[in-house]
Amino acid sequence: MAIEDLMAGGTVLPITRWGEPVMHEPTATITTFDDDLRTLVRDMFATMRAASGVGLAATQVGRSVSVFVYACPDDDEVVRYGAICNPVVTTPSGKSRALDSSDEGCLSFPGGYQTLARSEKATCIGQDPWGEPIRVDGTGLLARCLQHETDHLNGLVFGDRLSARAFRKLEQQKD
Repeated sequence: MAIEDLMAGGTVLPITRWGEPVMHEPTATITTFDDDLRTLVRDMFATMRAASGVGLAATQVGRSVSVFVYACPDDDEVVRYGAICNPVVTTPSGKSRALDSSDEGCLSFPGGYQTLARSEKATCIGQDPWGEPIRVDGTGLLARCLQHETDHLNGLVFGDRLSARAFRKLEQQKD
């Protein structure tokens, strides 16, 4: 079975909103790579698709496990897709580090966008839904997505990275 097989079908799940405890606590490491996990991944792809998102973390569907899915363009406008369990993100440092300040939003905070500086490049390592090692090198929006979704699994929402003033502006956009 390939990741493409998990991108079709699935059940659309309710999206969890900021403020729910699962959104603000680190997730459990995945140690069992079974059909239940792959069903969750399939459902997450269906939910992300229905919400017109580019990434979705398990916390956003109320599950406190370390997995996210993505279908997101990189700097070359090539849509990359996959699922990463137990992700660890690294970004360049020192002179190699370049930041992109762009509007960022979240499916768990509908309608809210604020400018947030994130690294233009990111590398994410983890396991695929079968437990095999995986590495994704992202640029542009994909780099932002890898950072954003991994933050979710570490109990952070992008609002946690905003200044107090920017967060107040974000709060005013709440649906």
